[in-house]
Amino acid sequence: MSIADFFDSGFKKRNEDHFAAIVRVAMSDDVITDDEKAFLDRLAHKLGISEIEYQKILKDFKTHPINPPTSYDRRLERLFDLARMVWVDHIESNKQVRILTRLVVGLGFHAKNAKYITHKALDLVHEEVDLDTFMKEIKHMNR
Repeated sequence: MSIADFFDSGFKKRNEDHFAAIVRVAMSDDVITDDEKAFLDRLAHKLGISEIEYQKILKDFKTHPINPPTSYDRRLERLFDLARMVWVDHIESNKQVRILTRLVVGLGFHAKNAKYITHKALDLVHEEVDLDTFMKEIKHMNR
């Protein structure tokens, strides 16, 4: 195995685990709604999850380890990606906002602040800011 294959397989595994953690959040009420399914479909495509892996993860999402981002910056990067996915079609429904709010909690942000963080993240994505600006604005939103 070449070093490139090693890193590619590690990256793929991390994406699968990240996807499984999001499926776990979606399944927290034991149902995946049509809106959640559409979001998961887009996310799987974006993360390079194959259809076979997608079905396997949906069936056995609890067998994947939960690997939350270990740093605040990594959480912000994932939040940025997720907020952009919600806004990708320039359609933002209340259901999509609720899904993102649940994912914000799943990323490790405090539930008390989840709605505020979600709305700030979506506002920044609407403004089409880059990742650096997004991270700076989220870090300083309470100042």
